[in-house]
Amino acid sequence: MSEAGTSLEGRVALITGVQGNLGPLWAAALAGAGATVVGLDLIADRSLCGDVSAVEAVDITDRDGVARACDRLLGEFGVPQILVNNAGIDAPPQAGAGAEIADVQIDDFRRVLDVNLTGAFAVTQVVGSAMVRERRGSIVNIGSLYASVAPDPTFYEHFEPPFLKPPAYGASKAALVNLTRYLARAWGPCGVRVNALSPGGVLGDQDPEFLRKFSARVPLGRLAELDDLVGPLLFLASDASRYVTGQELRVDGGFTA
Repeated sequence: MSEAGTSLEGRVALITGVQGNLGPLWAAALAGAGATVVGLDLIADRSLCGDVSAVEAVDITDRDGVARACDRLLGEFGVPQILVNNAGIDAPPQAGAGAEIADVQIDDFRRVLDVNLTGAFAVTQVVGSAMVRERRGSIVNIGSLYASVAPDPTFYEHFEPPFLKPPAYGASKAALVNLTRYLARAWGPCGVRVNALSPGGVLGDQDPEFLRKFSARVPLGRLAELDDLVGPLLFLASDASRYVTGQELRVDGGFTA
């Protein structure tokens, strides 16, 4: 019996938000598996992500701009076999977004939805439709722990100034996971798979009290390290998951168990 591996030799992968927090990780993982990686971001600066062969500057909420940027990339590299919808807006505690739901500005709420959901759809319209014509491809939408559960306010109650995890973030990621299922049903007959990868908390420069509180809620007792996310991405992007579509892979240490 042959085994489907995670080699991506000869394939092209497109990553949105390639210069963001997790963008360079995805780029290094895919390039390390043999893929040619190209990207979209607000600013085209390849020095920020050395594993990327080309970056086009575009606001993914601009549908016409997305079409032009993707046309340039597809014209040079061909239709990607892999699309990672990574671009998104989140607010870390130091952003000082206020502590009351009544303080949330509607324009800020709308902008998060516009980027995290509508922007992902715009890119998928362009790139996914090209994949459909080629009758092959894997789309990986980057979700979140907060697509499934609400943030625990006690994680943040020690912050000064007070901090409210933005309500639009989880709402946008939950909608993205549902869009994943929709597209998987629509494009499965065309050979295009669509899945979501939802990380839990990822270790960064969080303060010790937050780390203590969060880790206490995780069955594995810690936040994710960056390397913990590589295998799941390669699984979903490659032929190792060739019979997997419409699924959300939660990489959260058991938080949602």
